[in-house]
Amino acid sequence: MPQQQEATARENLFTGYDLSVYYDEMFGSPGQPRPHYEEVFAAFEQLTHQEFEERRRLADLSFLLQGITFTVYSDGRGTERLFPFDLIPRVIPRFEWDRLEAGLSQRVMALNLFLQDVYGPQRILKDGKIPRSLVFSCQHYQRQMAGVEVPRGIYTHISGIDLVRDSKTGDYLVLEDNVRTPSGVSYVLENRLVMTRTFPKIFQACEILPIDQYPSELIQILRSLAPRADGDATVVLLSPGIYNSAYFEHSFLAQQMGIELVEGRDLVVDNNVCYMKTIRGLTRVDVIYRRIDDDFLDPLVFRSDSVLGVPGLMNAYRAGNVALANAVGNGVADDKAIYAYVPEFIRYYLGEDPILRNVETYLCSRTDHLSYVLDHLPEMVVKAVGESGGYGMLMGPASTTEKIEDFRRKLKSNPRNYIAQHVIGLSRVPSFDVRTNTIAGRHVDLRPYCLFNGEKTIIVPGGLTRVALEPGSMVVNSSQGGGSKDTWVLRGER
Repeated sequence: MPQQQEATARENLFTGYDLSVYYDEMFGSPGQPRPHYEEVFAAFEQLTHQEFEERRRLADLSFLLQGITFTVYSDGRGTERLFPFDLIPRVIPRFEWDRLEAGLSQRVMALNLFLQDVYGPQRILKDGKIPRSLVFSCQHYQRQMAGVEVPRGIYTHISGIDLVRDSKTGDYLVLEDNVRTPSGVSYVLENRLVMTRTFPKIFQACEILPIDQYPSELIQILRSLAPRADGDATVVLLSPGIYNSAYFEHSFLAQQMGIELVEGRDLVVDNNVCYMKTIRGLTRVDVIYRRIDDDFLDPLVFRSDSVLGVPGLMNAYRAGNVALANAVGNGVADDKAIYAYVPEFIRYYLGEDPILRNVETYLCSRTDHLSYVLDHLPEMVVKAVGESGGYGMLMGPASTTEKIEDFRRKLKSNPRNYIAQHVIGLSRVPSFDVRTNTIAGRHVDLRPYCLFNGEKTIIVPGGLTRVALEPGSMVVNSSQGGGSKDTWVLRGER
């Protein structure tokens, strides 16, 4: 009898799992996993609820002991909390990843060429492939960068390209580009470490592409930017400080790369050369991996009230005495209105058709698009072009009448500041619901991290799968209370 009870318990982990109407990445039909999920499904199916709960608690304890936290500003308190992590991994077959990798590489290359061009000869503007007014009205277009030669011509050293999978077609679509200071890669690395400790036998059964090479690949690119050819380059990571939501990541990456973690007050510029203050005096700095937005980087050039940056840093940068990654001014490529033209960038600069499609986007700066959006506002997702992290967004179907009308006024008063898209039914992956202690489908997106060395793009296999923890929610951003999963790319074909 005890053995029969145990067998019943083992069968119940996925019992009652609802496939719903959305594309489910694990199951093709009820109880039938897709081929690339078979081994993962079999391993989790063998777990009792008690065994699963024990491993979930072990994972949470590991995150807690390592101080892996994230600040959710939207909760009104701005307090740190444990970064939510779901134990059931997202699995991507190799043939799917190969296509994603090719599409991401193509996109990063085109974005880098666009930034070179828009701060240089501006051929794309002269040829009328994108409206001048759209570029020059972008709040993140930095005129101070016009004519500046960045080291090795690289603007997009680190990119985080957000992808979603459409439930109607199963296709991956590019949702947005992040080429300013993309965050989250530390959670990718830590998620993998926790999973290997929590489920070592599954890793023995599945051949999963490694991701632990990211820090070494990044530091190699950073060192290659050094303006001085002689001696070892001094590389630092510039952080806003301990109150920044991603401070854990800053300290983690600095430690992994073996470089100093500094704040603006630790650096000084003298005669257009940047130095780091140490107990032995000043040490010249060659490369800065900066995690501070442009506006706060140099109070002599940007916001004069900033205490986070370094006075005179832009002069040192323009003089070629220090390299910055990512480059200043990248925000123009992050603009969600500019995003709509990236497929055109790919055709214009590379002479190729885009491998990955954009989500269909309406530019509210266009009269015809604005009229359509206003007529269909309750059905649309509206985003502020310069915001990130899920801020400044209207999710029409889930919003109140009052909020919809508030956005209607905003769109009419400042249409350039907004774009709109139809709601994409994001794919789902089985996830643990802490309120009901059951496995349920939750919507996910994917942020792969792409490193560009000037010649080729190096992409961590997988990336950060962000998961909406609330039932039915499609807002997956960590800053809005979402969680994450480990993302496995299988080595072999399946």
